[in-house]
Amino acid sequence: MSTKISTTKYALSLHTTTPELGLAISNFSGDIRSQVWNLGRDLSSLIHQYLMEFIKPQTWADLSFIAVAKGPGGFTGTRIGVVTARTLGQQLAIPVFAISTLAAVAWSQASKSQNTKTLAIEMPGQRGKIFAAIYQFIPDTSALTALLPDTVMTPEIWQETLANWNTDYQLIQAKSDLAATVTSILELAQLDWQQGKCPHWSEALPYYGQHPVEI
Repeated sequence: MSTKISTTKYALSLHTTTPELGLAISNFSGDIRSQVWNLGRDLSSLIHQYLMEFIKPQTWADLSFIAVAKGPGGFTGTRIGVVTARTLGQQLAIPVFAISTLAAVAWSQASKSQNTKTLAIEMPGQRGKIFAAIYQFIPDTSALTALLPDTVMTPEIWQETLANWNTDYQLIQAKSDLAATVTSILELAQLDWQQGKCPHWSEALPYYGQHPVEI
């Protein structure tokens, strides 16, 4: 089953796993725009205001689905983004796609070339741990497959994992400008949408990976 967005219909994505707010909107027919703001601690109080301004001249009724970065990332920011996306999805009765932060980084790198490649993504976590994942990009099908799903581990175990990996890979460190991958969040969600996936807003859950405090 294939689902297509009418050229008059749009999709919106949010990225809040860092102190930056990333928003993107597109009808996937040439009309796309995105923007990033460094809101810091004001993210929770300003996100709705920025959303209201950003979506213009489109309206909420123009949206077919919403996509959101589900983490890993900062606990508070990730929660704010997912809760906002779920609320919008519930109010508008449209699907909400929760997309991995690491998958978005992989997609933003992989889509720059037309070669099949394996990408190892690492991102600093808390208390000396790192978030890690390994993805494979296949350009012929525009597919991004998780060979090692998002996980949290010590740097030593990650290095051992890479040392024992049986194929060549490109190592990518996800440290900054993550909100700029909000367009990748949107594109990955659209790939799922085209395959007929239609996740209920209640299925959009954050991936924290770690508890915010030591337990």
